[in-house]
Amino acid sequence: MYLQNVGFLPILDVGFLQRLGKGPEQLARRTTLRERIEARITRKPGEDVFLPREFADLGGEDQVLRVLRGLVREGRLVRLGYGVYGRAVVSQLSGEPILYSPNGFSGAARQALTKLGVKWEPTEVERAYNEGRSTQVPVNPAVRVRGRFSRQLRYRNTELVLER
Repeated sequence: MYLQNVGFLPILDVGFLQRLGKGPEQLARRTTLRERIEARITRKPGEDVFLPREFADLGGEDQVLRVLRGLVREGRLVRLGYGVYGRAVVSQLSGEPILYSPNGFSGAARQALTKLGVKWEPTEVERAYNEGRSTQVPVNPAVRVRGRFSRQLRYRNTELVLER
């Protein structure tokens, strides 16, 4: 480091920063939309489902959708339906992205319905099993929907069954 005296102020020579490849333009680099969306996703560990409108304050709708499509292509997210994306991890067995949700697809679909503002409740079969009135385990994810809802939520070959 070289110091020069100009009057009473020592001036620091910052040429060594440019030689190290850390010029002033890299020190104050702006974060990209993709980095901001990824940061927001990682800041929400309890949420497994994301809607594009959650990122509307970060950029335009087309830009947000483009970033989300790119994250799906890279295996960081999986698409569950129109405007519904789920958190993904890469499977150690197959190397393909799989839905990461502690409650599986059923829990992710219910979280998506809640975020979309749809009123839902467990089906009669599921309530009977949870209350001990039945020993049959409900296999297919199903919910009873109150009101209007016409989207399809699916992950690979599993689709959420909607009862009215």
